[in-house]
Amino acid sequence: METKKFTRKEIAERDTKAETVFVIANKVYDVTKFVDDHPGGHEILMNVAGKDASEQFEDAGHSLDAKELMNKYYIGELVDQDKRHNIDRNVNWNLPPVSEEPASGFLTSWKFPAALGLLLTLLYTYLFG
Repeated sequence: METKKFTRKEIAERDTKAETVFVIANKVYDVTKFVDDHPGGHEILMNVAGKDASEQFEDAGHSLDAKELMNKYYIGELVDQDKRHNIDRNVNWNLPPVSEEPASGFLTSWKFPAALGLLLTLLYTYLFG
């Protein structure tokens, strides 16, 4: 499947809450469905809608999880003549896709909090009981 190409002019026209699109590291993301769920509030995304948000995204110090989540909203790239080739960040945007399956394992299940609670109860009983 061929990557869809966008011009900066096309991106600039998509700067509303009904269609929130921006560029990060020459890649185009449509975060319309994520605007209300953004942990920092929708205002942050609306301030960069229709623009290149590379600097703001990196300056915010997003986690690896946030960067992986971006794969879900990736819709294409800028056309070659609109790309900025002087991006001096060492960013790997070719992260593996985010799994839709819930995480499983001891630390992510109910078992860990239950075991920790039991251990703390026994410790409290031993020390103060």
